[in-house]
Amino acid sequence: MRTGYKSLFFDLDDTLWDTWHNNRECLEEIFVDYQFNRHYNSFDTFFQRYMPHNVMLWEKYRSHEIDRQTLILERFLHVLWPMGITDSEYILQLNRDFLQRTTLKTKLIPYAIELLEYLKPFYRLFILSNGFREIQALKLKNAGLASYFEKIILSEDASIQKPHKEIFDFALKNTNSRRSESLMIGDCYEADIEGAYYAKIDQLWFNPSNLPCKTIIPTYQVRTLNEIRGIC
Repeated sequence: MRTGYKSLFFDLDDTLWDTWHNNRECLEEIFVDYQFNRHYNSFDTFFQRYMPHNVMLWEKYRSHEIDRQTLILERFLHVLWPMGITDSEYILQLNRDFLQRTTLKTKLIPYAIELLEYLKPFYRLFILSNGFREIQALKLKNAGLASYFEKIILSEDASIQKPHKEIFDFALKNTNSRRSESLMIGDCYEADIEGAYYAKIDQLWFNPSNLPCKTIIPTYQVRTLNEIRGIC
């Protein structure tokens, strides 16, 4: 099935690159290497404290309530202060270590490569991400995704994050894409789907958990990446 789209904009984290599992693996390595078991009775206890707080901080980052530095410091401070660790230099070094480890992880969402192989001959493919500049390109390269995409558009380049309309306008301008011929594909309802909707770009919500729509109905909705082959 061929559509009238010419440009497909993909979110990266948890849409193509399996952020949850890759980050969990990195955090478990850090838990062992830094001997955080001196305070936490298990890695699961550590992870269950870290992850919800990290998700909340990313929501605040997207809405411009906090900046990048605050996100970086606060997500690890939340799990370190019960251990009596509050030194900002220690936390920044830990964050650098964590981010470096993530670039080496290669677990992808099922059917990611198969989908990109299918789409590449027919569409211009781009990444549109709120992720950090020094990390996203390495993740794409090491996971074998880089060759499928013409360009990576990051919120740091646009100086604004998804879901704000301006980043979508920036992406269209910097890829020479038409709004009516573009489709945003992502897993985050607020950032990817609502953001694209209010930027007047069609949306495809990758929704593996079959979550309910909150405000708007996406143009398309799938539970697996393989289903996108029946749309595009």
